[in-house]
Amino acid sequence: MPTTTQLVISRLSRPGVMAQVAQVLGEAKVNIKAFSAPEVTGTGKLRLLVADLEEARAALKVAKIKFTGETALLLSLENKPGALKEVADLLTKARINIKCGYCTPSREGKRAIVVLTVSNTAKALTILRDQSLDEF
Repeated sequence: MPTTTQLVISRLSRPGVMAQVAQVLGEAKVNIKAFSAPEVTGTGKLRLLVADLEEARAALKVAKIKFTGETALLLSLENKPGALKEVADLLTKARINIKCGYCTPSREGKRAIVVLTVSNTAKALTILRDQSLDEF
């Protein structure tokens, strides 16, 4: 199970934030592979997985959009009821907190690509080492 770096943009939740980020990345020809933008009042966090991390970083810097990067786990789970529970149970037993998570079905729909940030990435990698990843 690999890890990836996701971009995190903390901004005031208001109309146009997503449009601005999408425009900057689109003009730089950077594909957004997945994102999370939970509903918030005040400052929110937009998390993005992109096809070209370095190009995305450069484009956001030129646009003066502040961002950070954080390590995220990429899991490919069977797209069925209870699949996420198995992973969450393993992390709970290891006392690893899930800080953020979102998912998307894979291209063929039989698997779900799950993105997680956790309190202890190294330990989670050991605990979840048997999980697989489809091409994402």
